[in-house]
Amino acid sequence: MAVRVLLYIGHALDHLALLIFATAVAAIAADFGFAGWEALMPYTAGAFLMFGLASLPAGRYGDLWGRRAMMLVFYFGLGASLIAVALTQNERQMGIALTIMGAFSAIYHPVGIPMLIQHARKVGTTIGINGLAGNLGIAFAALLTGFLVKYAGWRAAFAVPGLVSIALGLWFWAITAPEPTAPGKRGGRRLSIDRAAAVRIFAVLTCTTTLGSILFNFTTNGNAELLRERFAAVTSDPATLGLALAGIYAVASLAQVIVGQLIDRYPIKAIFLPIVAGQVLAFLLAAQAQGWWFYVYATAFMTFVFGAIPFTDAIIARFVDDSMRSRVAGLRLAVSFGLSSLAVALLGPFVKASGFATLILTMAAMAALTLVAVAFLPRRDPEPIAA
Repeated sequence: MAVRVLLYIGHALDHLALLIFATAVAAIAADFGFAGWEALMPYTAGAFLMFGLASLPAGRYGDLWGRRAMMLVFYFGLGASLIAVALTQNERQMGIALTIMGAFSAIYHPVGIPMLIQHARKVGTTIGINGLAGNLGIAFAALLTGFLVKYAGWRAAFAVPGLVSIALGLWFWAITAPEPTAPGKRGGRRLSIDRAAAVRIFAVLTCTTTLGSILFNFTTNGNAELLRERFAAVTSDPATLGLALAGIYAVASLAQVIVGQLIDRYPIKAIFLPIVAGQVLAFLLAAQAQGWWFYVYATAFMTFVFGAIPFTDAIIARFVDDSMRSRVAGLRLAVSFGLSSLAVALLGPFVKASGFATLILTMAAMAALTLVAVAFLPRRDPEPIAA
């Protein structure tokens, strides 16, 4: 149980680390002499690019070397790289340090999630709770970063989580035993599904995870400045802005627990379709909204964005043998997050050229494309059987 709790915390820390910069970017830009936050945003693209690309080797080593060993690399490497970001003196140094941090943060999803669910009785519920933990990490990133930036400076916003990560690594090392056999050397299963259906499912997964990752990156990296513009009367203070963002993410995070429980009971397509449809509607309503109404719609679209996250992990957990889950998850993440990292690089220039209203409408169009892709999933989930 202690290991499971620590893996939940690790997921929260992983997402927290990736989004510190998004909340602190205005303060960092001012410190480095930039006129506005938009010009500094491209320097974090490397973190998100590596978050995708490094998932591939991370998944391979997780299966063939061992998940415990890779999780130790995750905790200690993430902690050290966060402290390195806090010590940077200019935008180039920060870009390099953030990229290294992204490489270490890539380890959790292809390694930590398969480790978490390998003995789980209710996979959907476990994934949902873990998703809640990850998104509470996003909420806490906004809250913690806002207060640390205000009272201790932006460097503390990176250094404090870095020290926490190293402490968690020591705890993980102390309570987990070495694996006697690497997961990649264990037995397997196969699917009662024809080749054409398998190809279709893989294509749908590639499309939905890529578009979903772009939406996730656009929203979580842009929400701070979006709220600052659309809700200026309330969010002009950094700490208040962090609290407002934390409120959105905390409410939206509950969606993953509900979705996880539904996944254990119903076919994936029956749940996935209405959630993506909700994304389209919420983005359209938020496009021109201001003030409290925008806050309501932002909470709605983040609820649906977060609610869509568990589906890919649930499909992998249900239909891929544990001996190769890390490699399959790593391949999926390398494709989706590798492509979606462009969203982070383009966010600042896109908003500067076209404005937030156009950005939100673009996200509505992406959600609509996701809806089309989900419609091609089979009505019933394929059944895994013993090899």
